[in-house]
Amino acid sequence: MSDQPVADLSRAPLPTAKTLRQRRSIPLQLTRFVVFNTRIMKMVLSGHKGTH
Repeated sequence: MSDQPVADLSRAPLPTAKTLRQRRSIPLQLTRFVVFNTRIMKMVLSGHKGTH
């Protein structure tokens, strides 16, 4: 027997058809990737400005 708890996923909601389409959409995922990385770079660059 393991000390790890067992997760009951039987009541977890299933993704809708729209959600599944969005997850498979290459253009949407690419856009999200670029937006996320732009935000991260803005934070990094603003942090570097404050230290100089």
